[in-house]
Order: sequence, then structure tokens, then C-alpha cells
Amino acid sequence: MVKIEVPEPKTKRGVATRSKIMKAAERLFGEKGYYDTSINDIATKAKVAPGTIYIYFKDKFTLYCYLLNDYSHLLRSEIVRKIKELDCKTRREAEEVGMLHFLQTIQEHPYIYQIIWESLYIDKSLFIDYYTNFAEHYTKGLDKAFADEEISKFDNEVIAYMLMGIVNFIGLRYVFFKKDRNLEDVVGEVMEVLDKGLFRKP
Repeated sequence: MVKIEVPEPKTKRGVATRSKIMKAAERLFGEKGYYDTSINDIATKAKVAPGTIYIYFKDKFTLYCYLLNDYSHLLRSEIVRKIKELDCKTRREAEEVGMLHFLQTIQEHPYIYQIIWESLYIDKSLFIDYYTNFAEHYTKGLDKAFADEEISKFDNEVIAYMLMGIVNFIGLRYVFFKKDRNLEDVVGEVMEVLDKGLFRKP
């Protein structure tokens, strides 16, 4: 597991500067890739001196890892916020809202797939940690749903990865590849399949 240490800015100006650096890095990593992006490229895009970046991040790899961790936190926290905002009463409601909000969030961050999946080639442990961490949180939610008698008894870790796979590839097709369908309609179709069961005889 890769551990990073990034000091928190002590002023509002510092927070704003770090945000500019991260946005610039996100765009460049997404457009050019990690290996073809330099610290100087990021500094130019962020309109800061190269040395300024080293105040916040030890090196390019640390900046990349921080951005990856930020994605993980963003996706989970936004989904939780939306579920609470809409006052979802059941796991099914939470699943539908969470899936739609996940797709909408990655739509707002067009480089998220490139940056997350490139981690497999930068340091495989980053890729493994990202999805393992996501699955652990997902599994806990499913465990609670089972305890509340909202879902059937299955191996919840398997179900977590299955549902993550569904939303990831739905996102690839309808957000990353081509935006030609209403996301609510697509999520509705997925939920209908989950409700009825793919192999249930009509």
C-alpha cells in the first residue's frame, strides 16, 4: 500500500493555490497521461511557479496519489450526501440514487476514468487499493442492509464488486464512450434488471 503525506494548507490562499494545482494536474493527467506530464507543465497550467508545487506536494507521484485519494473521497462522500439529502428509506432507494449520482459525478469530472485506470500502470497497488477501499465501504452497507432484512443472503463482498462492475461499465458506455442516453433512464433499466432478476423466466 502506498502511503503519502501531504501537509494541509494553513491559509485560504494556500487552499486556493493547492486547488489550482490539482485542477491543472487533473486536466493534464487526463489529456496527456501521467508519464507525459511534467511538474513544469502543471505549474504552467496552474499559473504558479514550479517551486510552488513542491510546497504542497513532494513530487509528481505524490500529487497523483493525492488526486486519486481525492476522487475516492469525492465519489463516496457525494453519494452519501445525496442519499441523505433525498432521505432514502431503503437500500434499494439508496442503490438507485447512489448509482445515478455516481454517473453524474463522473460526468462532471471527464478525466476520472483515465486517471484512475492509469494507476494500474503507474503502481498496481494504487489501483488495487482504490477499488479494495471502495468495495470495503460498499460491503459494509450491504451487510447492514442484510441485517435490516432488506436484501437476500449472499456473499456481500461478491455483490459489492458485482454492483461496482455494473456502474463502472455503465459509466464507461454512457458517460465516457458516448453520451447518447438519459442517465436516469439507464439507471432505471439497471434497477429493473436487479429487481426482476436476469434469469427469471418471463
